[in-house]
Amino acid sequence: MVAAFVSNPDNATKWYVNIKSINWETIPPAVVGSRIAFVAQFLGRRIAYTYEVREIVDDERFVMATAQGPFPMETIYTWRDTPSGGTLMTLRNAGEPSGFGKVAAPMMASAMRRANQKDLKLLKCVLEAP
Repeated sequence: MVAAFVSNPDNATKWYVNIKSINWETIPPAVVGSRIAFVAQFLGRRIAYTYEVREIVDDERFVMATAQGPFPMETIYTWRDTPSGGTLMTLRNAGEPSGFGKVAAPMMASAMRRANQKDLKLLKCVLEAP
């Protein structure tokens, strides 16, 4: 259930605090090669970028990387079952900022970690809501 919800870009605005909108550039659902345009608000700036789905392993791994945007970035989601019957999800963002972003990279990395923690908490609340 967690993997299906998270790997559907239509749900991104429900659990990512900073993502304001998504727009499919290819026909849904997400498959390798799908392209999705995102608009986010991060550190007071509007950021528009297009992700391309690079890898899907059902209920295990979902990878997207920028096809267009202010800097190269990759987002990797992984899931695994826990002994108690839950799901452990990891979220990893990796990128190579340029320009001002390169100078501010340490601050951006810290802000991104905080944002990811908030997003994961919100995701848990959304999925566990009655």
